[in-house]
Amino acid sequence: MKGQAELQTESTGSRARVILNMIAAVISLSGLAIAIYLLVISMTNATAACAGAAGCIKVLGSSYAKVAGIPVAFLGAWGYFAAFCFAIFAAFGYKRAPGLLALTVGLMFAITLWLLYVQAFVLHAFCRYCLFSAAFTFLLSGLVVAGWPARADESTE
Repeated sequence: MKGQAELQTESTGSRARVILNMIAAVISLSGLAIAIYLLVISMTNATAACAGAAGCIKVLGSSYAKVAGIPVAFLGAWGYFAAFCFAIFAAFGYKRAPGLLALTVGLMFAITLWLLYVQAFVLHAFCRYCLFSAAFTFLLSGLVVAGWPARADESTE
């Protein structure tokens, strides 16, 4: 039988993990909103509201804005949606969700690093929305690292 101190520690750790996952879900929704905006811009060939920033137009109109004909924003929207779903599932205690969240965010982190490299060293221009998306991905990465690894006794089946 577990003592009162052990139960309190498990409850606090579990509560902190739920809070981290809920914060991750909110950040994922924010990133999803940006990705959907950029996807709509890409699909309609409209100009993004970048306040006339030439860098934004250069980045969003470059050949790097699509991979095999698919807008990068579409991939970002799927990534943020998956991160949102896994964060919610993890908050509700699904056993595999934290690992899937970590895998998804890790992939998003790697892709974000590549896209930042392209903006800085290939295109020599930056997109405001892309930088916000990168910031959200870095925040998600920090939350995943802060909540990893989940202890086996905290997860429910």
